[in-house]
Amino acid sequence: MGNCPRIMLASQQSGGGKTTVACGILKALLNRNYKPAAFKCGPDYIDTMFHSKAAGTPSQNLDLFLADEIIAKGILCEYSSECDISVIEGAMGYYDGLGGCTDTASSWHLANATQTPTVLIVNARGASLSLAASAIGFASFRKSSMIKALLLNNCSEALYNTLRPMLEKETGLKVVGYIPHIKEISFESRHLGLVTADEIEDIKNKIEKLAEVLSQTVELDQLIKIADTAPSLTGALPEIKRVSCKPLKLAVAKDKAFCFYYDANLRVLAELGCELVFFSPLYDKQIPKQADGIYLGGGYPELYASQLSQNKTMLDSIFNAVANGVPTLAECGGFMYLHKALFDNNGKKYKMTGVINAECKNGGLKQFGYIKLSALDNNMLCSCGESINAHEFHYWQSDCQENSFIANKPVSGKSWNSIYTDKNLFAGFPHLYFYSNLGFAKRFVNAMLNYKEKITE
Repeated sequence: MGNCPRIMLASQQSGGGKTTVACGILKALLNRNYKPAAFKCGPDYIDTMFHSKAAGTPSQNLDLFLADEIIAKGILCEYSSECDISVIEGAMGYYDGLGGCTDTASSWHLANATQTPTVLIVNARGASLSLAASAIGFASFRKSSMIKALLLNNCSEALYNTLRPMLEKETGLKVVGYIPHIKEISFESRHLGLVTADEIEDIKNKIEKLAEVLSQTVELDQLIKIADTAPSLTGALPEIKRVSCKPLKLAVAKDKAFCFYYDANLRVLAELGCELVFFSPLYDKQIPKQADGIYLGGGYPELYASQLSQNKTMLDSIFNAVANGVPTLAECGGFMYLHKALFDNNGKKYKMTGVINAECKNGGLKQFGYIKLSALDNNMLCSCGESINAHEFHYWQSDCQENSFIANKPVSGKSWNSIYTDKNLFAGFPHLYFYSNLGFAKRFVNAMLNYKEKITE
């Protein structure tokens, strides 16, 4: 059990300014010599990258579809145990959950499950008294809404001075500040959401500027007081035992083209006995020597297709490693990289590794959101019939036969074939979350151990 002061920053809808506000507050707290922990409700990779730039430490995902409440509480307790305050960024609209028609796995679900007091970010542009009606609706929509205060976005100082007393009188909620429009520090977007933090020029200075502004316009002391009202939280993660005492080297692709990894997944693999060795498919000539496994995460390989195709020694290195039996896990962008060819945003075709004899091109957003993957046959990560929860969001489509798993949407029941497997390969568009089924991670590390023992016989 831990004291764990914490607060959630939520909004009425997507694009409500949550990431901007979270980054500014994290940095402002850091500048006050607080040690903040950062978390993101839901499966998003990109927002956590921004948090990490602001807080200086990895941000963790808390997702009640990908894992249960016990795991979420365990992650929250463990990663906040040595911090002064935890800041959780919500996802989408506060009550928006599975299927767009439930509150399951919503920001509210997480706030309620973890008893986290919430500050609702409200867009003040183009409304006045109606903001009170909206805020009251949000605060009363569920018996235990967890909403304790309001924060006004897109609001000038003059407008704030007018709206604040009215909103506090009408809603009974504290208004703890405002965020003015600051064009020079806005974060750009693309088809998967925000551009990644590393793609934004001078990102650290922008976050610093944001923190300076919010330190003047947001009542940080009030936010800290609200966080301090959170009750003690009990939670622990399951014990993970090493697969082997032998050191196992896992080559993990990490650069601007491949950057989508759940920190929790990397931690699980490390606890199972993997030494994580990062490499760049863009700049390195080959995978790390004596790699016992390869992990190709998601990202934006389509943006770097030309550069990836020119790094012929790396393409050959990966092809030969997989062909020689190195256990390989590839998710989304990593899966695209394993194809024979990849088309970029302009429809130009580029040669990739050729591990999978197929092509990948923009085919529109067809499969997206939460899914349950169920195995149709035995494979490197599980036996037939086993399952794991996952997340999928991609515009590029493959013409290879992905038929080792069936992917099921949790609410609509819609399903499709998914995942390409071979004896030492698990590749597809879905992003796995190992805490949904730790057996998948254990089987992967066991495959690495078997490979290592085989080549050293």
